[in-house]
Amino acid sequence: MTEEATSEAPTCGPEDTGSEPAQAPPAEPSGDGAASESTRSPTPPEPASQATPPTAPAAPAATKAAPPSEDVPSAPLLLAVEDVSDSSVTVSWEPPESLGRLGLQGYVLELCREGASEWVPVNARPVMVTQQTVRNLALGDKFFLRVAAVSSAGAGPPAVLKQPVHIQQIIEPPKIRVPRHLRQTYIRQVGETVNLQIPFQGSPKPQASWTHDGHALDAQRVNVRTGDQDSILFIRSAQRSDSGCYELTMRLEGLEAKAAIDILVIEKPGPPSSIRLLDVWGCNAALEWMPPQDTGNTELLGYTVQKADRKTGQWFTVLERYHPTTCTISDLIVGNAYSFRVFSENQCGLSATAATTKELARIQKADIVAKPKGFVERDFSEAPSFTQPLADHTSTPGYSTQLFCSVRASPKPKIIWMKNNMDIQGDPKYRALSEQGICTLEIRKPSPFDSGVYTCKAINVLGEASVDCRLEVKGKASATH
Repeated sequence: MTEEATSEAPTCGPEDTGSEPAQAPPAEPSGDGAASESTRSPTPPEPASQATPPTAPAAPAATKAAPPSEDVPSAPLLLAVEDVSDSSVTVSWEPPESLGRLGLQGYVLELCREGASEWVPVNARPVMVTQQTVRNLALGDKFFLRVAAVSSAGAGPPAVLKQPVHIQQIIEPPKIRVPRHLRQTYIRQVGETVNLQIPFQGSPKPQASWTHDGHALDAQRVNVRTGDQDSILFIRSAQRSDSGCYELTMRLEGLEAKAAIDILVIEKPGPPSSIRLLDVWGCNAALEWMPPQDTGNTELLGYTVQKADRKTGQWFTVLERYHPTTCTISDLIVGNAYSFRVFSENQCGLSATAATTKELARIQKADIVAKPKGFVERDFSEAPSFTQPLADHTSTPGYSTQLFCSVRASPKPKIIWMKNNMDIQGDPKYRALSEQGICTLEIRKPSPFDSGVYTCKAINVLGEASVDCRLEVKGKASATH
């Protein structure tokens, strides 16, 4: 299981060259132990040449070490940087291939700042972990790291990072979070305050700038304050000239984010420009007016029309939020004289004043003379005509059947039923009915003998008409009938 140790960065800089190198635990007195101690002590690295181009610097070189003793471990494997933040670095490694005859007592991590020649231990004592975090580093620090395995005989050869570690500030791209209520047009009335608080993100703190319709803000009217997490635009007393598109731009290291907020400053509209009384008739009056010259910087919701009679002088609303510019007012009282006025209306309310008619609408009492018209009697006489003819019919013997037709005539016609042109009135086998122009012939328990052509004839003083159909009775008569 891999463990992690945390250490603070050594405070010595490039000028602290007198620090002692990391010491291993004391070894037993033997010749091999002394040799191991001398083996792990590298000579200071030579400074980089001035002619070297400013690419990634190489790690400080060490003098060629003596052949490793069998008592000390070999160099750790796979030394790599796991994570770098703006104040720390985490490195990890794998245990060495050879732990030495005396066993492993831990690891020593050392740091050498760029431009310096001295390796400074990060941890004072060896630690038995293969991952370590160095904290409290300063922005701009650039250094090399190496790690060596330590036994009781001394430190083995170190594993050195090939590239230096550079501590830089982590840049978080700027992002603007516009509140939901500002994603649509932000409406304020004249004289009200405008206070826009726009949160943003970004690290380090991005630079904020505001524009109004693409131009710089008027510093005498608009105040802007930008904190660490939001930018506030404040207008103490809004005017209609403050309407428009306000754009916030956040810039950071060549990155930028923008957000646009539309502000509309409105006020009450002016009254209709003129009104006149077009006509008065009966109990009605027709009015016409012109739209106001000033709508209050927004669309009108309509007009409010009121009336007042001369006797009481009280105003009553007749129409509200009425859109056309002409109207007819009805149900006026006979004998009264009326004045009319019209208000304009928008989101702020009704206009402060109204357009009022100059002349009165007088509802006169008219002399009504009834002129009855002479009654003209209409002749509804009509010759018979069948509106629904007879239909051919097939029946079963023993079961009564009916024939239907409809006739229209005035005066009421006489109905005659015939079979094969023979009058069948008075025959008890047949029953004829006529009601409201519907003529019905019922044939009681017909037999094949009753098959034939049946005719219905209607006769009145204006003429006659007839229709016929064929009836077929098929099959054998039922024994029960």
